Amino acid sequence: MEELDLKNNAMILFDSYLEDGRKLLESLRKIGVDCPAAAIDDDGFLPDGVESVYGSFLGEYEKSEEIPGRPRYFNEVKVPDYWEISGNNSSGQIHDLYRLRGKIFYTEPAHKRLVKVVDWYDERGTVRSCDHYNKYGALYARTIFNARGQKVNKSYFDAKGREIIVENYVTRHITLNEGSMVKIFRNKTDFVIYYMKVNGLESRNLLFNSLSVPFFVSERLDKTDGQDILFWQEPVGSEIPGNMQIILQDRSNRTRHIFVQKSDAYEKLLALGAPSEKLHKLGFIYQYERKNTFGKDVLICTNSENVAHAHQITKALPQLHFHIAAITEMSTKLLTVGAYDNVTMYPCVKTSILDELFHKCDLYLDINHEGEIVSAVSRAFLNDQLIYAFKETLHNTVYVAKEHIYAEDNVKELIAQLQRVTQDAAYMEQQLDVQKAGALAETEEHFKEIIENTELLW
Repeated sequence: MEELDLKNNAMILFDSYLEDGRKLLESLRKIGVDCPAAAIDDDGFLPDGVESVYGSFLGEYEKSEEIPGRPRYFNEVKVPDYWEISGNNSSGQIHDLYRLRGKIFYTEPAHKRLVKVVDWYDERGTVRSCDHYNKYGALYARTIFNARGQKVNKSYFDAKGREIIVENYVTRHITLNEGSMVKIFRNKTDFVIYYMKVNGLESRNLLFNSLSVPFFVSERLDKTDGQDILFWQEPVGSEIPGNMQIILQDRSNRTRHIFVQKSDAYEKLLALGAPSEKLHKLGFIYQYERKNTFGKDVLICTNSENVAHAHQITKALPQLHFHIAAITEMSTKLLTVGAYDNVTMYPCVKTSILDELFHKCDLYLDINHEGEIVSAVSRAFLNDQLIYAFKETLHNTVYVAKEHIYAEDNVKELIAQLQRVTQDAAYMEQQLDVQKAGALAETEEHFKEIIENTELLW
């Protein structure tokens, strides 16, 4: 496939780098859009290839010998003498005798217990400061709160612990200590524009996915330098967002077209009167790990003993083999499901075994109550597994087709559907197509065609 020449005339600006942003970037990279990408709000764990706007001024943590050079494990948080750190697969706690002094939050996957944030409490149990750790194990930022628990400011540090950036949440000012110079910016928009100028990016076309700061940046850039595109990835309420109306009414400085990446949002915008020539429905190019083999192995991932109708489903479908995995110990209640010959239980499952199960199984049941583990639904989707769920246990609406969601008291219909798809490969393939359509799965050719047809960048 011929590579699109966008390296010198575009950049991607994320407000926050979340799942939809990741899928957009992967899709653009797949069709040859190899331009710079940056995120304004950085959680410390941005992947290679996405630069942090704030982090770009903090130096190269990966070259420092004063930090671990890897994510910090929960019991490596520095605490005063005699304070105690404890933790489970959800979070950690810091105690001074009986008093809770801090809470540790993990980056995903949480069961690895790698530190992302530590909240510190005062004598009244109010959060007064929040330490932010990055993927190199460095304390790279600290947020300060007032006595009412409201944010006051956030400081960013380099690898030596020196304060480089201070963001004042009251005045919105940002102070940058750059060498011997101190620069003060009125707001986040000014700061991002400065970042772009320092890196020679201000004349590029801007691809962005938020109507907040990235849109404000677009509006402030020179009109003659580029044509920008909004990739809309959020739900739509009862009205078209005000900043979006600016684009739709041709009042925007540089943005003329909107790619909508959620089916419901696209239909809602049209129903609210958005002009169809301004909107383009666009999905994602998913990076599938494998192809479905139309087999009879079914996967369930849970850390809860409450797997809806587990006995009834496994007993009614002896021709299928159910693999039930947990990253913790299993309760006696859950282990009783393993009494059936067509069920294998995996308590405290190893990562390597779990990887094998995602590769082996062709169906996934999202039927466990309480939280999702190991991003199971998205992993099932990317392994081309056909996913079914109960409405009451559904953990991820993006990857489960509406047609494949059942009421929990309608388990007999789910059982009948599982019987049908595992007896008819053609029907199963049809249902996989329904699932992919619901998740807006695109081919490389169609994705590229839709973008090129805007006649903005090529």
